[in-house]
Amino acid sequence: MAHRVNPKIFRIGGIADWDSRWLSEKNLPKYLEEDFKIRTFLKKNLKDASVESIEIERFSSSIKVIINSARPGLIIGRGGEGVEKLKKALEKILKIETNKKGADQRKFKIDIKEVREPWSSANLACQWIAQQIEKRVSSRRVTKQSLEKIMACRGVEGARVELAGRLMGAEIARREWLKRGCLPRQTIRAKIDYGQCKAHCAYGVIGIKVWIYKGERFENEENEN
Repeated sequence: MAHRVNPKIFRIGGIADWDSRWLSEKNLPKYLEEDFKIRTFLKKNLKDASVESIEIERFSSSIKVIINSARPGLIIGRGGEGVEKLKKALEKILKIETNKKGADQRKFKIDIKEVREPWSSANLACQWIAQQIEKRVSSRRVTKQSLEKIMACRGVEGARVELAGRLMGAEIARREWLKRGCLPRQTIRAKIDYGQCKAHCAYGVIGIKVWIYKGERFENEENEN
């Protein structure tokens, strides 16, 4: 039988990196819980900000959260008000206090990076497809439009979009997919961006998966970077 593996996990340690970058044997349960709270809060409060990914870096006395978004202006706000509100809310959730003696006084920092080509990101493409399906746009039309926009991006050599569930409210659930170009999912050196999300409709949940192939990375390229 086939063994399905997440394309990103399949490549971690080679051409991909972890979204949470830290190491602690003593505080492992605490830090895992904090990472979960940070991601849950940001995904809930930044639904309309086109967030591609949330990266967390930990050091001995500080926490750094990197938000990759196609619409950074919505997160930053006027004069950085939005970032300050997020920072204060997260410090309250993590119980980080700077004034009291003996309290958790770790420094908390939020960095926002802009995603210049949203359609070359599998997660952002998934979010757009989910929004269109929730608006009751035809699933076949959405998959064709998304594939055309993805393939129009520079550096993209292939893509696949897959939908599963009660498509267009059908009584029997089914799975539909479309593919353009080349997509070597079995090759570890292939740079494949993978994303998945759900569209919540009145007739049920539609699962969405997107694969985007951006060429191959060889050992010489890794050494140069």
